[in-house]
Amino acid sequence: MKKNYYICLSLLTCLMAFLLCMSGVRRKGEALAERIAPKILRFHVLANSDSADDQAIKLLVRDMLLDEIYKKFDIASPEDSGKNTEGPATASRDDICNYIMDNRTFLEQKIDLFLREHKFPYRSRIRLEHCFFPERRYGDMVFPAGTYDAVRVLLGKGTGKNFWCVLYPSLCYSGSIRSSTPDPSKEQLKALIPEEDFRALLAKRRLYDRNSREDKKTEQEACLPRLKIRLKFADLLSGIL
Repeated sequence: MKKNYYICLSLLTCLMAFLLCMSGVRRKGEALAERIAPKILRFHVLANSDSADDQAIKLLVRDMLLDEIYKKFDIASPEDSGKNTEGPATASRDDICNYIMDNRTFLEQKIDLFLREHKFPYRSRIRLEHCFFPERRYGDMVFPAGTYDAVRVLLGKGTGKNFWCVLYPSLCYSGSIRSSTPDPSKEQLKALIPEEDFRALLAKRRLYDRNSREDKKTEQEACLPRLKIRLKFADLLSGIL
């Protein structure tokens, strides 16, 4: 009886320690997000639905709009940043926000024309919003979950899987996720935020990669061991009681 009691007590102590540790990690992430959010502008494109066609046009609209913004401010995209020989772009976060809002109707009309040309019956809406983003990796950097200012593009109903990236500084890739963030983009971000916060964004990748590997487990692999532990724990408690 005493043995089972001490086993349960040990398990409860470990669980409490784990929860306290995770709570501390979450608070650090939230604090980091609050510090860097005023310097960052996110980009969010929501597809009309999860159909293959709607998801495909979402990516084409993304590329078209990013190209329009980058050209307007003579900003090199992450793919072309290594070819930029004219030094860092002078556009600020506020410059991009003001351009989006001042030219929102023009940009929506351009997207709508693009949609019609590709035989899609719905229209677009562009907003500048303060909204929540989950933790997300961009190259070798991980931005913590938090509330950021974002340029949001809704296509049709806007209920499909979405695309998000960092518009300022320019961390929006038109292709798949890369293993490393281009140096010019890193340098621009490094100049915007404290050195400690910049290092924290790089350090979070290890935890993110570990969590991503765990998320790829099958439902059976992920759930059955936990179920066995819960049943064993319940047996111990019933033995004590």
